Formats: sequence, structure tokens, C-alpha cells
Amino acid sequence: MSDVTVSGFAGNKFVGNKVVLIGAGDVGVAYAYALVNQGTVDHLAIIDIDEKKLMGNVMDLNHGVVWAPSRTRVTMGTYEDCADAAMVVICAGAAQKPGETRLQLVDKNVSIMNSIVGQVMDNGFDGIFLVASNPVDLLTYAVWKASGLPQSRVIGSGTVLDSARYRYMLAEMEDVAPTSVHAYIVGEHGDSELPVVSSGNIAGVPMSRRSEEDPDYNSHIEFIFEKTRDAAYEIIDAKGSTSYGIGMGLARITRAIIQNQAVALPVSAYLDGEYGKKDVYIGTPAIIDRSGINRVIELPLDAHEQERFDKSYTTLDEIKKEIFK
Repeated sequence: MSDVTVSGFAGNKFVGNKVVLIGAGDVGVAYAYALVNQGTVDHLAIIDIDEKKLMGNVMDLNHGVVWAPSRTRVTMGTYEDCADAAMVVICAGAAQKPGETRLQLVDKNVSIMNSIVGQVMDNGFDGIFLVASNPVDLLTYAVWKASGLPQSRVIGSGTVLDSARYRYMLAEMEDVAPTSVHAYIVGEHGDSELPVVSSGNIAGVPMSRRSEEDPDYNSHIEFIFEKTRDAAYEIIDAKGSTSYGIGMGLARITRAIIQNQAVALPVSAYLDGEYGKKDVYIGTPAIIDRSGINRVIELPLDAHEQERFDKSYTTLDEIKKEIFK
């Protein structure tokens, strides 16, 4: 197969639509399952330290390919697979324990990221990193620093799952399909995140208009946001981890990249002046295409939202400065 030069950054070449997944825990396997079901990639190579369990997962996934919309070759991978990969997706790292915040995971996982990225880059990787390990904003920053790649080619899952949860719950409240809800969660993927009500709409009706007309609407929206923010803790307490929602969210980002869709998705993106902030990865809508992050979309925030966003940024920036001195 001949190399295909990808517009958006000079010198980068991909062979086919190959993805390397690092980490075959609950999130990684859910992501792999979504990729196979959607037929997004030609080749999915999976790397994990538990090779026996990985072998079973690879066999199991391959046995479902016959029912998928197109053939996906699923293999047990090595870091050598990164040489011709379009993307490396990182789902490895220490898991979040019940009662533990995402930010408390940071010290454990930065060193894991450094080790993984070093091996990836040593094998000639020249594609796009997608990071799902928590705390995702800080670890995406760590991957960017360790890789030496442009910021646009290192992406975190950010608030893609939070926004999906929020849209689902708003849709349930209004009895419409979630695809008819257009609203974002931005900021840290964690306790300081915030909803952007001022630019949201449900079935074309601005949420801000509903807020002005109904005195109780704001309290309903804030209750739904709190349920969104705390959903991970409830799910982790019930079944040990979150997996399906984030797995499908990662598959959605992957599809946007592989198919050059230029679609807006709420990911963890590097800010370089947007929202008046710099040098941090944080959840925000961004245009995603085959070059990675084509550009960050700066949502207009009202005064209350800006104050909450500032606090979320400060939360991440202070920890970042402690880690990356």
C-alpha cells in the first residue's frame, strides 16, 4: 500500500488507517469493541502487559468482525506497530479507585505516560496521540511534552464523555433524542468542569431563553449538571469503572480523525490564548480532522460561566506547574 500524505502538517505520512491501542483494560476493550463494530479502521493493534488476557480479547474481537460493516484486522501489537500508525490511543494507567478524584491519579500516571511515549517515539511514530488516561487534561499535557509533537497532534478525550452524559440527561428531561440537544461541558474533565448554558439549545430552542422564561429552569439544569459531574463516581462505585461511554466517545474522535470530518467535538485541547488562557490542555470544543486539532472553538461565556472556567483553568494550571517545574 502506498503512503498517503496528509495535509495539515508537513512531512507526516500514514499507511492506511492503522490505530495502535495501548492499554486493554475496561476502557481500552470498550473502545476496541466500538471501533470494530463501526468499521472505522483497517488495522487495530493492541498492546497490553497482560498478554494472555490480551490474546483472548483479540481472538474474541476478531470473531465478531464477520458482523461488522467492514473488515478490521485486530492483532496483538508491539511498539514497533507505531512506526506506520495513523494514531496511538493511550488507555493505560492506574485506575481510579472508589472515592478517588481524577486529579489524585496524576502522580502515578505521569511517569507511566513518559515511559509509554518514549517507546512509541523511539519506534518512529509520526501520527496523532489520543489520550484517555486520567486525569486526562494533565496527562495529555504530559504526552505532548514527552512526544515533542505539535500541540495539534496530541488530543485528550477531555469532556467528550461529560458532554455526552449532559446531552443524554437533558434529552431525557425534554423527551427528545440526544442528537437534538446541542450543549457542552467544558473545563477540567473532573470536579471543576462547567456547563455552557448560554450557548446551548434543545431542539433549536436556546437554553438561555428557557432560563429567562422559567424561574425553575436554572435549578433543573444545575441539578442535571451535578448528576453529570458526579456520574463517574456512581458508576465506579457500582461496577468498578466507566467504560462503554468513554469507549464510544474515543471511537467518535477516532472516526473524526480517520475520516477527516472537520467536526466540532469537546476534547482536551491546548490553549494558546483562547479564553484568555495559555499553556494548558483543557476541555473545549475543537474542530477535529485528519491533522488532529484543526482549531480550538472559543465558546462565548457569560460572566458566571467565565468565572467557573477561570477556576477550572487555575485548578489544572497550578497542578501542572507543580509537576512540570
